[in-house]
Amino acid sequence: MELDNSIIGLTGPAFLFEVEKRHIRQFAQAIGDDHPLYTDEEYAAKTPYRGIIAPPTFPIVIGAEGEGISLDLDPKRMLHGEQEFIYHRPIRPGDRLICQMKVADLYEREGKSGKMQFLVLDTEIADESGNMVVVSRMNIIYRPKLQQA
Repeated sequence: MELDNSIIGLTGPAFLFEVEKRHIRQFAQAIGDDHPLYTDEEYAAKTPYRGIIAPPTFPIVIGAEGEGISLDLDPKRMLHGEQEFIYHRPIRPGDRLICQMKVADLYEREGKSGKMQFLVLDTEIADESGNMVVVSRMNIIYRPKLQQA
């Protein structure tokens, strides 16, 4: 299946993610980051953040909780191109976050084996008041079908 621009704007179902201190601690341990800003309340309180925050790549965990968007992609043709996090404020323990994935863009580039499509998926993560916290942006490279000899 080749993708077309009609998928831009498609959204997955919204879901709630409740951030707990243990989520932040376990994620920091999993990525091998022992910075006390992520685990030590006394230390974190003395920083400009005034409390524990999640590591910058934490939205990966949040995005994994959602259902995503059903696009019927061939996994053999997919490559994870890049990941970007656009922060409006830090993620903190106790946050109740409303999250939703959407297709933000689709574009093409010529590659060695033909045209490749680049699918940009944004997981928008907002607080319960609707204020944006972070956008987790994933770029998927969708390679061309291999030609049968």
